[in-house]
Formats: sequence, structure tokens, C-alpha cells
Amino acid sequence: MNKVKICIFFLILMAAACRNRDTEIGPLSPIETEGRLDDIAYQPVAYSQTPPPGLPAMEIPLDNPLTVAGVKLGRKLFYDKILSRDSTQSCASCHKIEKAFTDGFATSVGIRGLSGSRNAMSLINLGYFWKQNRVNNFNWDGKFATIEAQVLSPVEHPLEMDANWEVIIEKMRNHPHYPRLFRQAFGINNLNEMSKELAAKALAQFLRTLVSAGSEFDRSQWVPLNFLSDEAQRGYEMFIGDANGSSLLKDAECAHCHSSNRSRALFARNNFSNNGLDSVGSLSEFTDLGLGGVNNIARDNGKFREVSLRNIALTAPYMHDGRFQTLEQVLDNYTTGGHPAPNLAIEMSASATIRTLTPQEKSDIIAFLHTLTDSSYFNKNEWKNPWEVESAPWE
Repeated sequence: MNKVKICIFFLILMAAACRNRDTEIGPLSPIETEGRLDDIAYQPVAYSQTPPPGLPAMEIPLDNPLTVAGVKLGRKLFYDKILSRDSTQSCASCHKIEKAFTDGFATSVGIRGLSGSRNAMSLINLGYFWKQNRVNNFNWDGKFATIEAQVLSPVEHPLEMDANWEVIIEKMRNHPHYPRLFRQAFGINNLNEMSKELAAKALAQFLRTLVSAGSEFDRSQWVPLNFLSDEAQRGYEMFIGDANGSSLLKDAECAHCHSSNRSRALFARNNFSNNGLDSVGSLSEFTDLGLGGVNNIARDNGKFREVSLRNIALTAPYMHDGRFQTLEQVLDNYTTGGHPAPNLAIEMSASATIRTLTPQEKSDIIAFLHTLTDSSYFNKNEWKNPWEVESAPWE
């Protein structure tokens, strides 16, 4: 009988302890309450981004506005090797800040030392190349309509990070910090609301902050008494040529593809074209179909994105497959008119002046291209690896 009374006594004590647990030892942890995160404050603050002189305001998708917490989470994900199958690579492994967020290789090298088939594209000013309602916006072949869709791909690509998003998200759910960061960025109430789609939104927010327009060329345009060298000025006038209607020098016809009234500040037309890299007799002979391989339109076979020339001196080697090591080699391709193809860009086939450029004129154009380098952002801590520049990177 005494044993029964003792058992009842302890059951009463345990019940009382459960009733008073919150007041005695604090709120339940997320794991103990089936993944609840709503005890963490959610107070979104808009991320303020003012475009530098010469660049337009960036168009932001309505379903993914930039917030301070979202950009913060995206930056951490960008530099975190947790996104790869064996935790040896991050997004930053192929997109290094000192190379305008490229990697310096002809084609990118993924985990296990495997090389892909494409050159790592620069991420500088990436957000400007989104066109609403256009299907083909990102990658060399325009495979993705949005940055949010594009950033999902490398994680699961077998030659890149070779991971599984479900596995990665599960790791993040069990991480000591990521649940809080996802809650602060997106207001989720439960661990099971963490998803690859939200991770992609955060990454896209961070990438849209990588805006650069602080080059020598920009200073010559917007800062009084800042001028280009005579060599670079001559190169600029030939680069723009008849596009500005005032050049007294040769028109090198570069501005047809790398400038327009709408996007001159970006030095990219934001289009796809065949710039004569390969000699083919028919549209089916291209080794890499490029845009045509995505949209299944034969006349788009062998067409690739016309990249921005901002920071171009930092992003060698060049072209979608990194075949050219130097800007001199790139210019040589254009001065020869490129290789014949049924869909060779009309700007290539119609151009005659560029093929008469002298060695000095080529040198002038390349001198101008070097003035498009912006190294000022090398020192922007908010773009750098948080584990290298911050004493408390998770705060």
C-alpha cells in the first residue's frame, strides 16, 4: 500500500512539473514542440539598394523582395559548403569575388575534380538581366527564366555539387542556426516549411546586391576632371562608333552586341547570338547547341548569351567554353569575321570595318575594355565570405 502511495505522489509531482515547465525553465525548444519557430521574432526590413550613377534601378520580382534578413541568409548559403554532397564546395568555389565572381578556369571544376562543359559566368550585375515574362534569361544557353530557378541547378548537377536538395534541407533543419535564419528571412512558423525554394529565394536576393559600376570608365563619365587615357579614349570611340553618331574614328562595331540605348550602361544587349566560334555546314552540326538545345528551335543552335563587358579583364578565359585565354584572342576572332555558319550573327557577317583594324587600334580597344574593371568592390565585406571577415558570422 505504501508503494502505491509513493507512486501516486511521484505522478502528482511530475504533472506539476510539466504544468510549470514553461515558467521554470523557459519556452520549449523548436524540436520539442514539433518544429515550431514562431517564438523567434519575424520583423522583415527592406534592403535598401540605390543604383550607382549610370545604372538603372533594378527590377525585382514581386514574390521575392529584398530584405536585410533575406540577403543575409543568401550570403551565408552562397559561401557554405553544406550545399555540396560531400561538403567540399560552395557556390563561391566557382564564383570568386576577385575574379568578378568567375573562377579562372576554361570550364568549371566540381566535386571529385570533374570538369563541366561551360565556363563559370560572372555574377556581377546579374539581376539586371532578368526580363519579366521572358523564358530564356540566365545561363549561357538561357535555360532558366529566373535567378531563383537557376541557383537550384548547380546543387544537384552531377558535375558540380552533386547533392540532393531534400538531403541538404534536412541538414539545415538540424543545423543550430539555419532554422532561425529562415524564420527571420521568410517568417516560416515550422521547421518543415524550410525548403529549397526559400533557399533559392535567399540566394537570389544576395546575388541581386552584386551591383558594380565603379570603374575608371564610370569615373570618367560621372566625376569632374576624371578622364580616360588617350589610348583608352580612342578605343572607346571606336567601340561605340556610329552608335553615338559622333565618332571620327573607325567604327569597330562592338556596340551592336554590347551596347544599346537601353543597356549601354551594362555593356550587354541581353540577347543570344552565334558569334562565329565554330565552322558548321548545317544547324545540326554544333557540338553544343546552346539556346537551341533549350528551346528546340534549330535556328537558335549554337547561339549563346552576349555577356556584359563590365569587369571583362577579370573574367578570363572567355566564351561559353573558355576557349580564348586573352582579350587579344577574342578580338582576333571578331577581326576575322568568325567562322561560317547558317545562323552567323548579322553583326558578324555584315561587319567589314573591324577586319581592317591595325595593331594599334586593337590595342586601343583593349585599353578601353580594361577601363571597365571595377576593383572597388574587392573590399566590400558584405560581399565576402562571412566566415573570413566576421568574428561572429552567425549573428
